[in-house]
Amino acid sequence: MYNNFFASQSVELLVPEAPVPIDRYLKNPEQIVKALGDPSCIGRLSNDTYQLRMRPLKFFMLKIEPTVEMKIWTTADGTVQLESTNCELRGIETINEHFQLELSGTMQPYRVGGKTYLKGGAELGLKIFLPPPFTMMPKSMLESTGNNLLGSILLKMKKSLMRDLLVNYRQWAEEKSLDLVAA
Repeated sequence: MYNNFFASQSVELLVPEAPVPIDRYLKNPEQIVKALGDPSCIGRLSNDTYQLRMRPLKFFMLKIEPTVEMKIWTTADGTVQLESTNCELRGIETINEHFQLELSGTMQPYRVGGKTYLKGGAELGLKIFLPPPFTMMPKSMLESTGNNLLGSILLKMKKSLMRDLLVNYRQWAEEKSLDLVAA
């Protein structure tokens, strides 16, 4: 029997003033990826596609190591889009053919009263076939545990984004402004 799990998170950040507007920063997906997780766990696959190895997760007695391929791009209106294109579970490879993970997210700048904010959200869905003994567990317990696990993944990504994105942006903006002065 297939089980579906789901979680979502939203985020809103005040962007500190910097010499280069955040709109320019957001056009560089590689910078944004750096704020999503540990840089040693991220690999670039193509111009806008990256692989993110997540830390091992425990789901009841299983130890799962998800590896997600995701595409990140910026639309003409400045909205950053993120979408998973592939996912693999390491540790229990036999489940990969009965497993589907979907991650999507958006983030866009907006201005109010002379201040710039970033607003966005992410959704994480999982469809997985769970073998016995999971089928003998109460459905409500499985759903609660699965949804909480996905929620904790998104919360970690949100905390990392909130902490690292603005620091990375400020460093990037300072480097870009020094490049402009030197030119």
